[in-house]
Amino acid sequence: MCQLLGMNCNVPTDICFSFTGFQARGGLTDHHRDGWGIAFFEGRGARVFLDPMPSVESPVAELVRHYPIRSLNVIAHIRKATLGEVRLENTHPFQRELWGRYWIFAHNGHLRDYAPRLSGRFLPVGDTDSELAFCHVLDTLAQRFPEPPAPAELFEALRELAAEIGAHGTFNFLLSNGERLFAHCASLLSYIVRAAPFAHAHLADQDVTVDFNDLTTPDDRVAVIATTPLTDNEQWERIPPGTLLAFHLGMPEAHAQTGAASAENVTNGA
Repeated sequence: MCQLLGMNCNVPTDICFSFTGFQARGGLTDHHRDGWGIAFFEGRGARVFLDPMPSVESPVAELVRHYPIRSLNVIAHIRKATLGEVRLENTHPFQRELWGRYWIFAHNGHLRDYAPRLSGRFLPVGDTDSELAFCHVLDTLAQRFPEPPAPAELFEALRELAAEIGAHGTFNFLLSNGERLFAHCASLLSYIVRAAPFAHAHLADQDVTVDFNDLTTPDDRVAVIATTPLTDNEQWERIPPGTLLAFHLGMPEAHAQTGAASAENVTNGA
């Protein structure tokens, strides 16, 4: 199973602490060695790093781990290949433009007998079921909404698509347009919201501890989403299978539902 990591905040925040533990899952504390990637939204832009090497051996991953890029939305992925060779074009997360904004997507799972019809506006570059699903999602949204829909309409459309695509297999995913981060759990996904009063956190995959009181202000709020909890001394919330959550300003939005089928300030160190 691939590994997913997402972050959504109310102020730009770096992900160095979480990424330190996450990086270890790419060949040190887990057997996922088929590439990794991470995307940071910066304003309307997106800074994306991809490498088909295992994250524990990747010089690019070391750069990211020590580079405090601050962002409101981050998506990272460590790949265990099930469909598609280990190549750069098959490395998550994937990036496309829709409605004048970049969209970033990463998938954990495997889809079987999945061959959606695409209009041609969004086409996969590689040969993974994940990139094909991403193109299908954006293609459907573009046809359904000529202009950007209201957040509740977008959420409902994504919930329907998650159930439709998920009927073909396991469809855990993270998706963001830089404003919101959507997390769909088909089998395994958890999250934590860190807000005042902050505490110490210890990584499960590395012997690293941080005191968030030294790195935050009382108004800061950060949501971190991962396939399995990254820390072993905090209370993570398990997302029920079949659930889509939309994270905005560091917390889940109220319209999150369960499907039947399946800034100006700067914060450091999520």
